[in-house]
Amino acid sequence: MELFFLAVLFLVMMYALGSGYPVAFALPGAAILTISLAGICGYLFASDSGEYFTQDGPIEWLPAGVTNFRGIYWEVERDTLIAIPLFIFMGIMLQRSRIAEDLLVTMAQLFGPIPGGLGISVVFVGALLAATTGIVGATVVAMGLISLPAMLRNNYSKPLATGTICASGTLGQIIPPSIVLIILADQLASAADQAASERKSLYKEATGEFSMPSTLDIVSTSAGDMFLGAFIPGLVLVGLYMAYILISALLRPSTAPAVHYDGKLMERAFIMKVLMALVPPLVLIFVVLGSIIAGIATVNQAGAIGAVGATIMAGYRLREGHKDAYYPAMLSIGSLLVIMVLMNIFSLNVRKIESGFDMLGIALAAVAVVGFVASVAWSGWRTFKIEDTLNGVMVESAKTTSMVFIILLGAAMLTSAFRGFGGEEIVKHFLTGLPGGFWAQFIVVMLVIFLLGFFLDFIEIAVVVVPIVSPILLADPSSNVTAVWLGVMIGLNIQTSFLTPPFGFALFYLRGVASSVVKTIDIYKGVVPFIALQLLGLTIVGFYPPLVNYLPVRTYLTSETAPPPKNPRLQACLEDHLFTQYLEEKDGLMSANATLASLDLSAVSPVIKRNINTTTKGVNGIFDQIATIRAAEDDVAAAAVDYRPVHRVVRTIERDIRRNDRKLEQMKKDLRGLDDPDAQDALRAEMDALEVQNEELRAEIPAEWESANKDYKTITATLKKAQRSYRKTVDDAYSGLIDSIMVLEAADDLAAILPDLRALEGVITMDGPHDVARDEIKEVSSMLNAVPGTNAISSALSKAKKALRKRKEKPKKALKEIKKAISLMEADVASRQQAQATVLPALKTYEEAVRNTIGLRQQSRLTTDLATSISGCLARHRDISLHF
Repeated sequence: MELFFLAVLFLVMMYALGSGYPVAFALPGAAILTISLAGICGYLFASDSGEYFTQDGPIEWLPAGVTNFRGIYWEVERDTLIAIPLFIFMGIMLQRSRIAEDLLVTMAQLFGPIPGGLGISVVFVGALLAATTGIVGATVVAMGLISLPAMLRNNYSKPLATGTICASGTLGQIIPPSIVLIILADQLASAADQAASERKSLYKEATGEFSMPSTLDIVSTSAGDMFLGAFIPGLVLVGLYMAYILISALLRPSTAPAVHYDGKLMERAFIMKVLMALVPPLVLIFVVLGSIIAGIATVNQAGAIGAVGATIMAGYRLREGHKDAYYPAMLSIGSLLVIMVLMNIFSLNVRKIESGFDMLGIALAAVAVVGFVASVAWSGWRTFKIEDTLNGVMVESAKTTSMVFIILLGAAMLTSAFRGFGGEEIVKHFLTGLPGGFWAQFIVVMLVIFLLGFFLDFIEIAVVVVPIVSPILLADPSSNVTAVWLGVMIGLNIQTSFLTPPFGFALFYLRGVASSVVKTIDIYKGVVPFIALQLLGLTIVGFYPPLVNYLPVRTYLTSETAPPPKNPRLQACLEDHLFTQYLEEKDGLMSANATLASLDLSAVSPVIKRNINTTTKGVNGIFDQIATIRAAEDDVAAAAVDYRPVHRVVRTIERDIRRNDRKLEQMKKDLRGLDDPDAQDALRAEMDALEVQNEELRAEIPAEWESANKDYKTITATLKKAQRSYRKTVDDAYSGLIDSIMVLEAADDLAAILPDLRALEGVITMDGPHDVARDEIKEVSSMLNAVPGTNAISSALSKAKKALRKRKEKPKKALKEIKKAISLMEADVASRQQAQATVLPALKTYEEAVRNTIGLRQQSRLTTDLATSISGCLARHRDISLHF
């Protein structure tokens, strides 16, 4: 019966949407009606309102969606959606201030003389507006009103003109900042948590180990990561659109003829016009996206920056033609420049004011901040007074934001109902049962989303479908995809929902403003090539994941919160890079090592000699260890060829057995609640059938499985042992070198303590009490603890202090230990001071030579060049299924 009510849930939802009910009411309404109906039927026909739910009953499932929504979004850490109203405000403010009109007219004049130039200008402006406004309807309408008449007047093909405008308008869905990317990031963050739990459970069932290595964990996402990941795919789409228009114009000139500008393109007035139309949006894009990429601002903070920037731009645009039009913008720019200069001269941290100079910097910065606030208020006042712009923007922003959040709440209720009837398990069973593994599942999901795009809006798909299917795809270790890649792929796919007939919103927007000369069939024909181009872009990104993953990975590795090189997730790519670098620099490294080994170490302590010997010996043996690791990697790769098919078959059988075991457990619970003997017998018969099925499944496990599994584990254990040995060798080699350098550099610090140590001889007397002596020894010991390489001296002082304990005072022994400590320190100081001149420079030179090779794992962070180099490696997906 659960399947029946799942069908009812789907049919009610589709009927409500098809009848024109608002999405915000159709989704929760379908959930409430279906849950209520299932509860009533269960009460009437089975005397249990929860009979037709997989677990619990209607009382629990009716409020589950709201409870889940509150549990997620009322957490302080889950602030992703705060960015939505900010970016909506930014987009509507720019649209109301007619920035789009200026761009379209100016870019059309600039690109017009090129074959297909008008179409290319529409795509270019669509990309710029996508990166500033991100509002599909406003962009399509603006371009339809301004560009479409010009394109038709210049004999452009109607399908090409309308298709270009519709496709360019939808770029706002994938080019950041985009509302759909924020929603997808939010949904995928929750999905990644679910998938992580699923993967850990899978690892435990497959290996019997409770703790899964962090290298096998799922890479989650955030709104910032989604923005970075979608940036390059968005540019790929722009490039495909432009290339199509240009090729079409070259092959069939009549479809997109060149349009010559009446004036001169190089005239000063025209150049200024282009700059004034182009530079402000580009600056806003740079500031908003650049602040995220540089790690200066979070997505929410970047949204606030964009909203303020849009207000300032609207302030001068609405006042255009007056001599004071640019005064607020000039004041804001001047204030920001002053603040930037002050930041380079003063420390503007109010918690660290130490002098009058710092106070002067804070005062000047406060004046600049007041100037900037005044410029924003001035611009805001203009938008408030001129054409009632601010009021209209606030009302539209509130409407759009409310719509998004109400749909999110409704979707949470619908998803809860779907899970209550076991829909999630059905989808999971269907997808995981498909032959072909992850890629078969992924293609089916993408196809379903593409087809849903013909009927549903992007928000509905993002908040209803994504939470159901994405945990299944993310949990699969055979492809180990990142959440950001999956999100961008879904985003690209959802983007087609604006173009696909019959309900593509971009088609309706353009139909509403196009003249009667343009037929609806022209619009439908025009978008078909662009739908194909979007699918081509989807395929390109699917086959080359670094297009998505590279920027988020690189930004993370170069940020202030970047992981240290010792992080386990970095080791595979880091060692691939280092092993190649070792071979390239082998001669220089061995030469430097030989120079270090030939140093005269007679002046240094035995500990430093031991450290240097460890370093040189370790470096000499590294190349043999690399060869061992490479050979072990080759053995693992060769063994995986035969092992992977057997592993896949066995894990599939074990998954089916576990699924049957869960059914048996549920049946046992149901059996205890049945009173009807016939029903009990029927349920026992089903349980016996499942037991037989499990035995048949176990019989299908290949006979060679145990030996193959054991052999593969042995080979991988050999590789892990070789890797651990290499890492310990380089860590010991470099840490010993650093310890030696620190010891020698501290020679003067140690010499400064020597007088205090000598003074202890006069403090200790043969007669008590010795409280003062104990305190003095304790103080000198504390000073020695700050100096590296003083263990022997500290040990002697500790014995002296121990000899002066109350009731067991032995002043002679204490004095003997003090003299021993003085002797040790005098010898150590002399040794260090001598080695400072002869050995220390050579050690520092050697350390600089090996810092980013042997010593890389001991550094606090990767260098920018190295982070850039390994980002491409980390951006690729790897099959880790053999670890499960």
